[in-house]
Amino acid sequence: MVECPRTVSRTRKDVPRIAQSELTVVTKAKDLCGYVLTVTEKSPKRFRFTLVSRMQNLTLDIIEQTYRANEVYTAGSGREQAAAQRLDYQHGALTSAKLLGYMALLAREQGCILPKQYEQITKLVSDCQNLLGAWINSDRKRSQKT
Repeated sequence: MVECPRTVSRTRKDVPRIAQSELTVVTKAKDLCGYVLTVTEKSPKRFRFTLVSRMQNLTLDIIEQTYRANEVYTAGSGREQAAAQRLDYQHGALTSAKLLGYMALLAREQGCILPKQYEQITKLVSDCQNLLGAWINSDRKRSQKT
């Protein structure tokens, strides 16, 4: 029996391709999470179970809430209830992003992260907040048309 070689579609060996249908906000949230995990890896031990774990958990919450919001089917019967559930998930992600921004500020003030790291985190948080806000507005406009 002859086996066919398997092909893996990757642009580089070490970087898997991102699914084409993935929302931009999810991609940005993953970038934020990866950066926060990398930065906090070397934070002082005294912050490991307070600020570090809270920041890491908040980034994971943002990803989780955006995935949950995206999985809500808002067409068909029960449209209003589904739209309300999606909005709850979107607002949950937005709230987690705001909390992460504050936790990052606190972490910088306490010396847990460097000022440059804080700047990068706030830039990524801002990107996520803007994309989430645009998504919420888009859903609101779409629901007003129907």
